[in-house]
Amino acid sequence: MEIKSIKIGNIEVPNNVFLAPLAGYSSAEMRVVCTLLGAGLAFTEMVSAKGLKYNPKATNELLYTYPEEKIKAVQLFGEDSEVLSWAVKSEYLQKFDIVDINMGCPVPKIFNNGEGSALLKDMNKASKIIESLAKCGKPVTVKFRIGLEEGNYVTKEFAKMCEDSGASLITIHGRVRTAIYSGDVNFKEIESAKNAVKIPVIANGGVFTKEDANVLMDRTGADGVMVARGAMNNPLIFSEITESKSALTFKEAVLMHLNLLEKRLGSERCAVIFRKQMAFYLKGVRDSKKLKEKAFSATSANEMRQIILNYV
Repeated sequence: MEIKSIKIGNIEVPNNVFLAPLAGYSSAEMRVVCTLLGAGLAFTEMVSAKGLKYNPKATNELLYTYPEEKIKAVQLFGEDSEVLSWAVKSEYLQKFDIVDINMGCPVPKIFNNGEGSALLKDMNKASKIIESLAKCGKPVTVKFRIGLEEGNYVTKEFAKMCEDSGASLITIHGRVRTAIYSGDVNFKEIESAKNAVKIPVIANGGVFTKEDANVLMDRTGADGVMVARGAMNNPLIFSEITESKSALTFKEAVLMHLNLLEKRLGSERCAVIFRKQMAFYLKGVRDSKKLKEKAFSATSANEMRQIILNYV
């Protein structure tokens, strides 16, 4: 794929390989590591606009950032345009340069609240949300799926609506809501949206290797790719796709992630939170099952660190 800068509103992003917003995973620490390894843009975890308004202490932790994040991008979810607008204008989001709206989350709890992918079936409400956020002064992007179920695709129409409502960029996950994260990516649907709009289109889904990224770009004609689970397994995927010299080895990247998290949260809490991430980092490592069990029983960052130093 051609590596190139991308213009999102008045902001120029250094390259077109993005880290996806990953609930429970794309913490500030992961974003710093992935950015250092070549990600052009990295999004926060999915943040509830209502949560930010009514339970800011808990929700605000998801908004922690580091100076190394030169361009800061937050992803919000919600179905109330007024609450979403309030969130964007609030003090909590002032440090963010770009606001992404989640219109693709397939999780039942989100969907049943009329949020995430549920907005695919209410284009008027989705449009109102985008319009209201676009008036807040920051570039607005939208991440959505190709439809709710196979054969009932809304990709092209939804993409045009996003553009007409003021979105500066769209990211399309090439699966329907019922597929969750499995099955083939529908290249044709992403291509149909790319051909229908003038704003940049980022393709998402199934990128675990550089070859996957090349295929996704070639088959869709998209302007860039977004990496999700592939980055959870291997953050060096950004160096591989961009063909840039890796700033870190895999072990160094994992240690950096752990060390930053420990500095922010302390040893014990860091160990607990890092367990699920270690499960991904240990994939493919010899005796990974035993090592995962060891990691999930770790009660300090140093115990976790010894596993990394000795086995990763």
